[in-house]
Amino acid sequence: MIDIAWSSFTPWSALIGGVLVGLAAASFLLLNGRVAGISGILGGLLTPTVGDISWRIAFLAGLIGAPALWALVAQLPPIEINAGYPVLILAGLIVGVGTRYGSGCTSGHGVCGLSRLSPRSLVATLSFMFAGFATVFVIRHLLGV
Repeated sequence: MIDIAWSSFTPWSALIGGVLVGLAAASFLLLNGRVAGISGILGGLLTPTVGDISWRIAFLAGLIGAPALWALVAQLPPIEINAGYPVLILAGLIVGVGTRYGSGCTSGHGVCGLSRLSPRSLVATLSFMFAGFATVFVIRHLLGV
């Protein structure tokens, strides 16, 4: 039986957040001609080219700075991570390898690629989703964690 926490069901804030993410991704593409894929933006800093560093740093600073600014006017939601550092490090490495093999991450494929009707992004997003569903099923139902 599935237990739904109806007090956590927030469709309006989720809709507003989704619209803002979509507008930001579309604006970034229209104004800069680039896809707002986080792994590609971060990866570009690892092999920098002249004139290509400042906008990447500004983008990543915005990702970090936005919650900091929000914290000045409202309380941030509590963060609860039920895993230790070894698991988080391993998970981060697996995601990093996956984004290299998949030529992008969930933001690049799932948000930007699907909006451009990219078949490759559709396959990648379906793969991300299936892997997530399978992982949750194995961990919660087969391993009982």
